[in-house]
Amino acid sequence: MLEFLQNYYPFISLAAALIALFYVILTARRVLKFDEGTDLMKKISKAVRDGASAFLKRQYAVVTVFFLVVFAILETLTLFNVLKNPYIPFAFLTGGIYSGLSGFIGMKIATASNARTAKACTEGLNKGLRVAFSAGSVMGFTVVGLGLLDLSVWLILLKYAFGVEASVIAATVVTFGMGASSMALFARVGGGIFTKAADVGADLVGKVEAGIPEDDARNPAVIADNVGDNVGDVAGMGADLYESYFGSLVSAIALGAVAFGGGEAVKGIIIPLILAAVGVVFSILGTFFVRTKENADQKSLLSSLRRGTNFSAVLIAISAFPIIWFLLGKEHIGLYFAILAGLLGGVLIGLATEYFTSDSYKPTRKLAKDSETSSATTIIGGVGLGMLSTAIPIIIIVAAILVAYFVSGDGFGMYGIALAAVGMLSTLGITLATDAYGPIADNAGGIAQMAGLDETVRQRTDALDSLGNTTAATGKGFAIGSAALTALALIASYKEQICSILGVENFSVDLLNPVVLGGLFIGACLPFIFAALTMRSVGRAAESVVKEVRRQFRSIAGIMEGKADPDYKTCVDLCTRASLREMIAPTVIAVIVPVAVGLVLGPAGVIGLLAGATATGFLLAVFMSNSGGAWDNAKKYIES
Repeated sequence: MLEFLQNYYPFISLAAALIALFYVILTARRVLKFDEGTDLMKKISKAVRDGASAFLKRQYAVVTVFFLVVFAILETLTLFNVLKNPYIPFAFLTGGIYSGLSGFIGMKIATASNARTAKACTEGLNKGLRVAFSAGSVMGFTVVGLGLLDLSVWLILLKYAFGVEASVIAATVVTFGMGASSMALFARVGGGIFTKAADVGADLVGKVEAGIPEDDARNPAVIADNVGDNVGDVAGMGADLYESYFGSLVSAIALGAVAFGGGEAVKGIIIPLILAAVGVVFSILGTFFVRTKENADQKSLLSSLRRGTNFSAVLIAISAFPIIWFLLGKEHIGLYFAILAGLLGGVLIGLATEYFTSDSYKPTRKLAKDSETSSATTIIGGVGLGMLSTAIPIIIIVAAILVAYFVSGDGFGMYGIALAAVGMLSTLGITLATDAYGPIADNAGGIAQMAGLDETVRQRTDALDSLGNTTAATGKGFAIGSAALTALALIASYKEQICSILGVENFSVDLLNPVVLGGLFIGACLPFIFAALTMRSVGRAAESVVKEVRRQFRSIAGIMEGKADPDYKTCVDLCTRASLREMIAPTVIAVIVPVAVGLVLGPAGVIGLLAGATATGFLLAVFMSNSGGAWDNAKKYIES
């Protein structure tokens, strides 16, 4: 069995990729068979769909220029033998293409299912949940399927077409995540700026100044707001988690080949591929357990989603034991506990995020009570909640790192940490489905409001939307935790590559080394600079939307009486142009700073920079994500 796997291991991940993509096709077809509702619902859904497609088309045009420039640079370095690996420029392109494609497909099905979810909610809460979750599943399994397909095709080409040895394959694939990382950066930043600019512009003028309900058809920015949910939280999140998933696999493959070494390098490659394959199968099984009863409260709705993810996690935890035992032998059984540490860590981070962001628990309810005093106490309470919420995830990640490192055995510690990241992301198909479901439910609520559906329908969509806020925060917490483990594994893999290039066994990354310390401080500062630039970009983009909405309220007669339609397209176009313009500075800084630090401080300085950025980036991300989720759910708790 082991000999067969060693000869044909690329086909393990290929089979899993095809299973995931086949499930995507079946689920998408099933979702599209549901009724889209009235003509007005179809019209609103089409406006959101057209706006989202127009944004992605323009964003991908900008990103294409970046990719072609970088490809030309990499190819030039290859031709002059500066870059020794001739496959990297082409792998860079495929990583970006697959990452962008995963976001595009997920967004297409999300914008096609929003009206269908609203219509399903006219028949019952459970049906609405099933439609929204099924559409979210398309996003989740598209990311997993395309990630494994990209990796599988390259493994097959390297092994069979180019005859590359297993150890060289492992060293090569670790560089393949560059394209996916670049696309994730653009998709997350551009989509995020659009989302928040439209959200702020719509709510400030519509709800606060004009006093009309949220998602009211009279609001000129309401379509832009719904478009933003899709381009940021579906397409952006899809590209983001594609990068994390792909990165965890290639780092585990690279470190596994180094850990086992020589003729046994292939053993280290096989394990993450098999884990990913069983993760696909068990995640699909978990989706069938997501259902709820009518009139369910938030706790019941959360339990229904948790049932599916926990079922998948338990099956993977059980199956990982025989995989390690029979393929690596009982002397490496510690690697099973490393996988278990990552898997359990992901579940616990999700539960911690749930506790701090769901209105079923004390923190968010306390935040709602803070608003009885003033806006100031609400802001202070939310900031404090977000800061406090960083403690549990950081403890979980530290515990997972320590357990994974020390149980894996001498020489296998970093491989164990990489497998912990793979374990945490092995349920990504269903975990991302619960995340992508949120924007779909949010859009469904907007369509229910704009189409004037019965109040009970809006109550059901609001229940799903509130759940979506929590699952979105949970998904972000899961993504942040897995990214931290993956980043640590990639740092270790980077060090191995540097040692190989320099022809040394090790080089100093001691914290007392001023070069490392300098890189550490620069890296620690980088997430704050990045966050500041994106927040200021959101502010400028939102300002333009606010001015446009005010202008339309003043100049278009009959909007407030419902006798005239607002100019939705102008607000969508404003958000699109502003977000594409504003995303350039943060993304360029994120790309250039590591290169600049490498040129000035060398590889040791880069390791310090990566370590500093990972630590503060993790904390800042958890803080901001949980504060935002809690504020949003506190608002909905008050409204309900």
